[in-house]
Amino acid sequence: MGGLVYIPVQNSEEEVRVALDQLPRDATDMIDILKAEQAPLHLWLIIAREYFKQGKIDQFRQILEEGSSPEIDEYYADVKYERIAILNALAAYYTYLGKIETKQRDKEEHFISATQYYNRASRIDPHELSTWIGKGQLYVAKGELQTASESFRIALVEDPNCVPALLGQACVDFNIAEREEHYKKAMDSYKSSLENYKRALQINPNCPASVRLGIGYCRYKLGQFEKARQSFQRVLQLDPENVEALVALGVMDLQTNEADGIRKGMEYMRRAFEIHPYCPMALNYLANHFFFTGQHFLVEQLTETALAVGSHGLMKAHSYYNLARSYHSKGDFEKALRYYMASVKETSKPQEFVLPYYGLGQVQLKLGDFRSSLSSFEKVLEVHPENCESLKVVGHIYSQLGEIEKAIETFRKATRIDPKDSGAFTELGELLIASDSGAALDALKTARNLLKKGGQELEIELLNNIGVLHFDKGDFELAEQTFKEALGDGIWLSLLTGSIESRVHSLQYRDFSLFHQLEEDSSCIVLPWDKVTTLFNYARLLEQLNDTGKASNLYRLILFKYPDYIDAYLRLAAMAKARNNIQLSIELINDALKVDDKCPDALCMLGDLELKIDDWLKAKDTFRAAKDATDGKDSYATLALGNWNYFAALRNEKRGPKLEATHLEKAKELYTKVLTQRPSNLYAANGSAIVLAEKGHFDVSKDIFTQVQEATSGSIFVQMPDVWVNLAHVYFAQGHFALAAKMYQNCLRKFYYNTDTQVLLYLARTHYEAEQWQDCKKTLLRAIHLAPSNYTLRFDAGVAMQKFSASTLQKTKRTADEVRSTVTELKNAVRVFSLLSTASSYLVYGFDEKKRETHVDYCKHLLEAAKVHCEAAEREEQQNRQRLEVARQVSLAEEARRKAEEHRKFQMEKRKQEDELKQVLQQEEHFERIKEQLKNSTIPGKRRERPQGEEEEGGDRKRRRGGGGGKRRRKEKKTKTRFEEEMEDEHEDMEEDRNALNDDDDDGAEKPQNDLVAAGLEDSDAEDDLGSAINRKRRAWSESDDDDEPSDKLHSRTTGQNLAEMDEEPDEIKAKGDHGDGEEDDD
Repeated sequence: MGGLVYIPVQNSEEEVRVALDQLPRDATDMIDILKAEQAPLHLWLIIAREYFKQGKIDQFRQILEEGSSPEIDEYYADVKYERIAILNALAAYYTYLGKIETKQRDKEEHFISATQYYNRASRIDPHELSTWIGKGQLYVAKGELQTASESFRIALVEDPNCVPALLGQACVDFNIAEREEHYKKAMDSYKSSLENYKRALQINPNCPASVRLGIGYCRYKLGQFEKARQSFQRVLQLDPENVEALVALGVMDLQTNEADGIRKGMEYMRRAFEIHPYCPMALNYLANHFFFTGQHFLVEQLTETALAVGSHGLMKAHSYYNLARSYHSKGDFEKALRYYMASVKETSKPQEFVLPYYGLGQVQLKLGDFRSSLSSFEKVLEVHPENCESLKVVGHIYSQLGEIEKAIETFRKATRIDPKDSGAFTELGELLIASDSGAALDALKTARNLLKKGGQELEIELLNNIGVLHFDKGDFELAEQTFKEALGDGIWLSLLTGSIESRVHSLQYRDFSLFHQLEEDSSCIVLPWDKVTTLFNYARLLEQLNDTGKASNLYRLILFKYPDYIDAYLRLAAMAKARNNIQLSIELINDALKVDDKCPDALCMLGDLELKIDDWLKAKDTFRAAKDATDGKDSYATLALGNWNYFAALRNEKRGPKLEATHLEKAKELYTKVLTQRPSNLYAANGSAIVLAEKGHFDVSKDIFTQVQEATSGSIFVQMPDVWVNLAHVYFAQGHFALAAKMYQNCLRKFYYNTDTQVLLYLARTHYEAEQWQDCKKTLLRAIHLAPSNYTLRFDAGVAMQKFSASTLQKTKRTADEVRSTVTELKNAVRVFSLLSTASSYLVYGFDEKKRETHVDYCKHLLEAAKVHCEAAEREEQQNRQRLEVARQVSLAEEARRKAEEHRKFQMEKRKQEDELKQVLQQEEHFERIKEQLKNSTIPGKRRERPQGEEEEGGDRKRRRGGGGGKRRRKEKKTKTRFEEEMEDEHEDMEEDRNALNDDDDDGAEKPQNDLVAAGLEDSDAEDDLGSAINRKRRAWSESDDDDEPSDKLHSRTTGQNLAEMDEEPDEIKAKGDHGDGEEDDD
């Protein structure tokens, strides 16, 4: 039963009863009643909500829009809450419409309407919480999570315990975490969402079960799986038919990948499907389960249902992915491609759901769309940059596209991420074979070691590649060990040990009687097909080791079991050719052509043999057949035909300008065609450069030869000495003889170990044209040593000696030694030409008797002329010797004078230094003497230490001597006069010494104040003693005779003279003063 609503009648106590379950279909009637009775606004809202519950959306919207009209707003201006509630209800309705709308334009219109209603509600009361909560929901629907968070936070500021605001903020935080790429920030957002959910539950423990569902989702994202399971189980306790909780528990059980967990998970999914058959997530997980059980019909049915009822982009992406995967597994790649593309379009970026990109890349690779497949796997790597499987697929695609460097780098990255992935190392090694055989070998050996450590069986292909790399590297022993490991046990071991070969003695390359006899003897000859290539490579190794017997046995074993194996015929033919058995080689090639008459390798080899037997026409037809057999795509056949035309142009017996030009032009055309097909074909480039050089285009040909030389220098698989020789030929033709000689020498050293007579002949010719006759002769002698039966080399050596002699005699200035050497060379040349008298056949040796005789006569003529030149040179040499002797004598005399002058200067300098040293020593002695005098002047000090009694006695003596004062004064005057004279003499000596020292300082540097300081003998104590001695002497003289005027004058004059010079000679004054006092005491 529905409820009842009572509408008060205006101006009456009566009420209009309205049964909510019997609302009129036309909402206009209700609106008229509500307006007429001026019903409270909350009744408008109740009736509108009831219409909405009954699914009558138009009536719901009509009542609310009328309730929010300007007329109603004006009439109910004082009623705020109900007006805001009506506006918020309308805004929430339009928010819902915008959320479920698929058309972008209609979606935006609904959101605009919702925004307008919320803004009207905010103008009524900007602090109303329900308005801010509604705005937050609107922003969530629009995907503006940060703005939504601000709205919810404003509501929480107004009321921190507002449960709707807390739930809205929790929802926003969860969605922010879902979009966050940074792991730590995402975890922080999940934690914040969990806290808000828990806080809402604490405030209102009776919250709906969906609140605990949010808590379970947060705990699941945070890795708290047990607590998440408890939350989902609590939801089921509160709401046993909660589909989301059932699906969540089912997902958690399915992810355990255990039988019991999968069983429980599917049980949860079944219950969810029974409760709500149109739950997209349950449908997708059920489809995923049935995919692994192989029930593709159920997969397609469930996913199509999920697509029909689902509207969420990510859910639809999962549905399309399940459908595409089902068709993919059934081999329907076209439908799989279509549904993979649909799944990708439902996601905005690979991070949301990356699996369809992986499946899409696989299908595109299967269909041969390498570029699109590469793009798909690169998106997978954006999400999972260290996914080795994706990296290996990307590396494979790069190799298919010819981008080998990128493929190598990708596989290297895969090996760094997973160093135990043997497949990545194998792929890397196979890619490196063409560019870096050493690195390729290391990668393949690493793959082998990983397989051995893992206990896995080694693939024959892997061991075969390792053996081939050892073979190319020259490690034949390691290559043999690897091939044996790959082959294992078999009949080939008996062939290698010789136990079978001993039964049959006559073994020929086309003889298979040995193997027929083994079959007749009931011996089982087994050769698995996957070991044929390895056995062939092993035979090739034995051939390289010159063990041709064992190699031929293995080749014939292959042909006995697999008669169509053409390569074995060709190797046997090559062995016969190496033995110069051309006929047998041709027969073996014909056997190969019986298997495949259009085999280009066999035809090209046959053409080479026909050229060798000088059958030019047959060779041309054979090469043409090889070219036609591959529709001109076989480079070797086209190149061989070009070589034929080049050699035909150079044939001596048919050489003509017109025919030569025709053949050269045809050769150029064929070489150019090969380069068009394969721009990196070095042989075609070399041939084109040769033709250009023959036509005189030396600069262009030189550039091409240089590029080919640089290309071959970095490869161990291609050895092309011809390009070095051709480049030297170009330098020779341009007159750059030094560069040509250097190139010939490098070619000899690099490829021929300085043992090729033809290249030595080229080098000798270069020296000859450069007029380096001696170098030419030395080079020819080396060639003669290597080929002593080549008489042409001997003839050329004689010509070189002849030219050297002639050029020496033609010099304007030459020494006697040069002329004598010329005579010796001429005699050797005559001897060489004479020895060649037996080799007169021009066709065999390249020269005839007439030419030899001409050279002999010319050499003899030069010998006669050399005698005159020798005499003149000897006379000139004698004159030069005499002039040199005179010049030598003059030079010796000049040298003697120079040495005498240097000795005299040295002696003068030495004497000067000795004089200076003596003067310095004298000054030092003088200073030492003064110093000693100063140290010995200690008498005046002793007078002051007399006892008091002696002072009194001294006074009596002075009084007793008063009568004899005249005699004492005369004696004292005499003493003082000698003292002054000695002081003046010493003063003059000191002045001279000082002037001599001052003259030595020319720079005007600062001088010491006295000689004692300059000599380092300054003694401050001595100066103090000097002053005290003078004072004592004055007191003594004044006390001895106070009224004796002459004595006082003498004392004053003497003291004045001494004091005037005291700064310069303090020690001398002190010494003299002491002596004077001594004499006075004696008196």
